Amino acid sequence: VDPTTIPMNDPKVMSLFNSTEAIGVTPEQIRTPVATYGIPEMGTKFVRQMLQETQPSTFADLLQISGLSHGTGVWLGNAQELIRNGTCNIKTVIGCRDDIMLYLIYKAGLDAGLAFKITESVRKGKGLTDEWIEEMKKHNVPQWYIESCQKIEYMFPKAHAAAYVTSAVRTAYFKLYYPIAFYAAYFSVRASEDFDIELCCQGYDAILNKLIEIEEKGMQASPKERAMISVLEMALEMTARGYSFKGIDLYRSDATRFQVDGDELIPPFSAIQGVGANAARNIAAAREEGPFLSVEDFQTKAKATKTIVEILSAMGCFRGLPESNQLSLF
Repeated sequence: VDPTTIPMNDPKVMSLFNSTEAIGVTPEQIRTPVATYGIPEMGTKFVRQMLQETQPSTFADLLQISGLSHGTGVWLGNAQELIRNGTCNIKTVIGCRDDIMLYLIYKAGLDAGLAFKITESVRKGKGLTDEWIEEMKKHNVPQWYIESCQKIEYMFPKAHAAAYVTSAVRTAYFKLYYPIAFYAAYFSVRASEDFDIELCCQGYDAILNKLIEIEEKGMQASPKERAMISVLEMALEMTARGYSFKGIDLYRSDATRFQVDGDELIPPFSAIQGVGANAARNIAAAREEGPFLSVEDFQTKAKATKTIVEILSAMGCFRGLPESNQLSLF
């Protein structure tokens, strides 16, 4: 599917940014009220909280989210409070630096040159002069707007936000309409270091229990456990949607990419803890010479260490294979 052909206004795709309904799961099942796990710039806990509070429904709303999440002094203690107390909403709050200039010119009627000066000062965190504040008040700019400008330390440009949001919407489109391919791509790109095959193969309940266990540890959780959280959240969502992981397959696992097999994903050799990318490629290449005659034959062809053989053996990859070629002769 050519990403450039994907529409930017598909209502079902847009709904992923404010609900989980379109992907067929409940917020309780995936432990978040929005369906943005794995969507660039929109999947972090911080941004998911913003999505929950602002309920965006259009591309323009998502531009605001991108501006608010990348600015400094823009969301926390500023836009967040204004939206919470009903002073404004996601459409009228200051999100990107361009919003200020366009608002001052077209809504308030300020001179374009002055509007640009004010915008440049605000976006760099330099605030407003008394003279500018007077001029803004003369043009009926609301007090909340002036105070909001004073709190801003850095603002994102709208063109930059547009590039990010375009990427996010395209990714969300694949997540909704090509789910198993989306998860295969996500885990291939993001999960090589932090994927736990044995855990994920056990399914939804095991993944959920592991997530709860890590969260309960809080700051006591190891860096490795904390790094696993985003991968586990994706695995939780995938299994909640009815898809599952298979074990490593000696003949069908790829070196580094997750393979789609119906509604299941076959993990690559590189997803095994202790198997690096080079070792994984050696294993995949060794199959080209035909079926393995024995574990010993595999070890020789794949140039595998004793440790790798032990790991694969523990995973049941050698079921039915004799230990050595000697036995196969008899």
